[in-house]
Amino acid sequence: MRLVTVVLIVLLALIQYPLWWGHGGWLRVHELSQELSQQQQKNTDEKLRNERIEGEVQDLQNGTSAVEERARYEMGMIKDGEVFVQFVSPNQPLPAPASTASNNTSTRGEVSAAPVAVVPNPVSRVKPEKKHAEKKGKEAAAKEKDKIKAKRAG
Repeated sequence: MRLVTVVLIVLLALIQYPLWWGHGGWLRVHELSQELSQQQQKNTDEKLRNERIEGEVQDLQNGTSAVEERARYEMGMIKDGEVFVQFVSPNQPLPAPASTASNNTSTRGEVSAAPVAVVPNPVSRVKPEKKHAEKKGKEAAAKEKDKIKAKRAG
């Protein structure tokens, strides 16, 4: 009787081993469920990031307001006849150089704390080639009108 009890206890232990520590055991299932929950959280974060980027892409494709906002904040551009004034608190530290900035896809809404010189009469940033092209176009149109008038008169 004693031998049968010992054999049954050994068989019970052998059956329990794969249940707890084997390939499909409960401990492995618990580890996999934790990994699954971590991966689902990462996926949720990435979906949110992708939605933000998709919205930004749509803004850039459909309108000029997003492009204008980026030009203002990232490149410091202003419109013709506009004066840019930026208020900076005196105790705020200077920002780090752009090369050490984080890998954000957008800097929308972030304003530099660097002191800015106010230009009393800002010069337009329109390329001079465009102004000359307009003048040349007007001159060419005037010459064309003169030629037509000369043909009619002569």
